[in-house]
Amino acid sequence: MKRFWAFAPLVALVFIAAAAAMVLLRPGQRETITEGLVGQPAPAYALATLGDRGTVTPAAFAGRPYVINFFASWCAPCRVEHPMLLALKEQGVTILGVAYKDQRPDALLRDLGDPFAAVGLDPDGRYGLQMGLAGVPETFVVGPDGRIRALVRGPLDEELVRTRILPALE
Repeated sequence: MKRFWAFAPLVALVFIAAAAAMVLLRPGQRETITEGLVGQPAPAYALATLGDRGTVTPAAFAGRPYVINFFASWCAPCRVEHPMLLALKEQGVTILGVAYKDQRPDALLRDLGDPFAAVGLDPDGRYGLQMGLAGVPETFVVGPDGRIRALVRGPLDEELVRTRILPALE
């Protein structure tokens, strides 16, 4: 009987790990986590702009598709994806940058260039929360009808731009 109690914590740990794996790996869960608000109207916003140039709202992009990119100057993957954003700008893609919980968003733009049509500030992360943000960087494609057409969590690369971003902009 003493041996049973010696192994009881191990048995309990195995049981908890198995239960957690079943919950995390159940079918359909990944779609919910990765797709977020795709197909839904983008939440309304009125974000103060970088440089105190007023506010940016969806009206600035009404009737045309555009990209919303959440970034931060402290985010290393944001720096990795930055050349892809510059390339999208060169292709004529309109990009709204949202500086997520960032005290110095201009540092990234000063260092690497500015791919954004406007930069909105989300210092407390409220707009990111409305968008279902899991972390930065994240990129959303919003259609001319104001609905979110695509979402990429993590840094953009050539394949993601070719297979997810550009098709959603058409």
